[in-house]
Amino acid sequence: MTPPSASETGGTMLREVQRLPSSGARAVQPFAHGGSTYLAIAQLARDQPGQAPSMGAGDSDVATVVYRWTTGAGFVEHQRLAVPGGEDAEFFGIGERRFLATASLRTGHGPYAMDVESVLYELIDGRFEPFQRFATFAAKQWKHFAFDGRVFLALAQGVTAHDGGAAPNAKSCIFEWNGERFVPFQEVASAWGYNWCFMEIGGQRLLGYADHVEPSRLLAWNGSRFEPFQELDGKSGRAFCRFDAHGQSWLAFANLLGESLLYRWDGLRFLKHQVLSGPGGREFEWLPGTSGSGRLVQVNFIHGSREAPQPVLSSFIHEWDGSSFQVVDQFPTSGGTDAAAFVVDGETFLAVANSLDASLRFRTDTCIYRYSPR
Repeated sequence: MTPPSASETGGTMLREVQRLPSSGARAVQPFAHGGSTYLAIAQLARDQPGQAPSMGAGDSDVATVVYRWTTGAGFVEHQRLAVPGGEDAEFFGIGERRFLATASLRTGHGPYAMDVESVLYELIDGRFEPFQRFATFAAKQWKHFAFDGRVFLALAQGVTAHDGGAAPNAKSCIFEWNGERFVPFQEVASAWGYNWCFMEIGGQRLLGYADHVEPSRLLAWNGSRFEPFQELDGKSGRAFCRFDAHGQSWLAFANLLGESLLYRWDGLRFLKHQVLSGPGGREFEWLPGTSGSGRLVQVNFIHGSREAPQPVLSSFIHEWDGSSFQVVDQFPTSGGTDAAAFVVDGETFLAVANSLDASLRFRTDTCIYRYSPR
């Protein structure tokens, strides 16, 4: 089953232009290279015949698929990368070199192993080749950032409830580039890591860390390492989005099981400004507008529990009304996990990853929309 069309849910700012066959899609990463636009889709699992549908089921020995945009046809498949239990793909550059960091949650098809290598690929002659392998445990997301000539790669990982194997849980951590490869730099207090967000604001360098069990928080750079700066409200943290608009600096924070929140920077710290929505929040994307305006896309994942999830939801587009951000449009998602904007020939598009259909099967399309602001 695929998500309903935008016309069925009243959406008007997003017009579907393409569907890409995906299975348990967990992340979409658009990037440009050599004059072409690409899209990497990380996939968690494929359905197994005869197996009862479940969020925790499936065959995780799948691939991350890289597509290339072609005029008239949209995205066409370019390369497949062996990334079991794919959760993320992060594209970045170091000098003239280009890399794609992939995160693997698990391997197998039941029981599953969470202690699995996650691979950093390098783009060589238009193809991704393995460059470095990391020992990870239930890896969720990589985040690349750099300052003062230093290059970092942060890994969110871990899960406190898992079946199969006796491997201990692993802490989320940060690696640093030493000129030849990434080496361990710092561990972060964590339990069930999900996401990162690096920002420079108010003369400080802050690193947002989202955790499902531990308090999600901001860490501040003290000149030699990141240290605790501010805890954020709520539990089941999933993602952040930092943006400037309407003369203010904002931080959106998604919570899966609680309220997703919007914070405003007061010059010293982030203050809670409003509740964006109730449970279900998974990911954000900022769509810049003109004269310091823009719209905030919120992707919703599920309602209910992992044992009895409701994946077919509406996701939102928020717009400033003079005092707060309000929902001005919606679009359908089915176990929505990610959204990312990209521009081709002056037009803005939004890729949206869907991971579960209404019957809890993984085979659900990733949708490409043309963004047409009113």
